[in-house]
Formats: sequence, structure tokens, C-alpha cells
Amino acid sequence: MPLEPLLPLFHRLDREHFDGCLAPAGRPLVAVRWSDGRLRRSAGLYRRGRDTAGQSFCEIVLSRPLLEPLPREALLSTLCHEMIHAWVDRVLQEREVHGPRFRARMAAINAAQSEFVVSVRHRYPLPAGQAGPCRWIARCPRCGISAPYRRRVRGLACRACCERHHGGLWDASCLLEFVAAAA
Repeated sequence: MPLEPLLPLFHRLDREHFDGCLAPAGRPLVAVRWSDGRLRRSAGLYRRGRDTAGQSFCEIVLSRPLLEPLPREALLSTLCHEMIHAWVDRVLQEREVHGPRFRARMAAINAAQSEFVVSVRHRYPLPAGQAGPCRWIARCPRCGISAPYRRRVRGLACRACCERHHGGLWDASCLLEFVAAAA
């Protein structure tokens, strides 16, 4: 699929599923853009923070390398997923990742239409040669699940355990332990 302009899709999804509250008076509360090609392991992300000049920013970034070869439904699903994050953060002003408010909005959107399915996690294929060698194995001491990583990530917690035991909120009891992968 060739790259599609994201802003018209953002406005359409905002009108259809968020009552226009992510773009009051037509002005988006969040910037929306394609990645510059470096976002290769996640289909999209929502982030809010401050840039190097101290200016606040809020944006949705979608992965060009992952989404470009996939059907349009993957683009719509990913954009809508990230828009739910923006809605929880900017409109509801709540601090949750995939907690009850996120899941309720996701369920409402899925029930209201059949063009795409929003999910908490998607399993889109990584482009050939993008995965690279995994040097670390992260293991959850609580549930035992493990996953390969190219680098150690500080403060990373098991998503399944955080959702199961802490309502989707990050908790230190779910921190992953990293061990070197066998060569």
C-alpha cells in the first residue's frame, strides 16, 4: 500500500469515534506523522513530552517500514489505537496505558464498525532483515514469559502481568529480568 496522508484519516476517525474531541475546532491536539524509517519494531506510538528546547509536544508516529506493505486495515487499526492513547491522555487527562478506559473505548469502536479491528497488541510481521540479532532475553519473574531483545531496556515491565494484576498500570513487581542470549 502506498503511504497515505495521515491527517485526513485522523480527522475522519476523530469525527466517527471520538466526537471530534481530539481536534476541537478542527485543530488537532496531537501531531500525526509517518516515521522517518527508524521505527521498525512497533507499528506506532503515542508520546508526549518536551523537546530539547523545552517546548512541549504531543504526537502519534506510525511506522512506515512496518505498515507500508500491509493492507489499509492495519493502518486504520494502528492509527485508531494510538488515537485512543491520545484521547485517554489529552481528553480524559488520565495516566493509563491499556487500562479500563482504553479498553472500553476500544470495545466501543470495534462494536460500532467492521472496517478494522482495534486491539491492544498486533502481531505485524517485521520486514525481512529488520529484526537483527537478539543479544538479550527478557524474562518475567512473575509469569515466566520471555522474549528476545536487541538491547537491555531499563524499567521494562511485563505487560500481561501489569494488566492482570495492576489494572494495566506499570508496577515494579512486574519488572523484566534481562539475561544474555546464548550465542
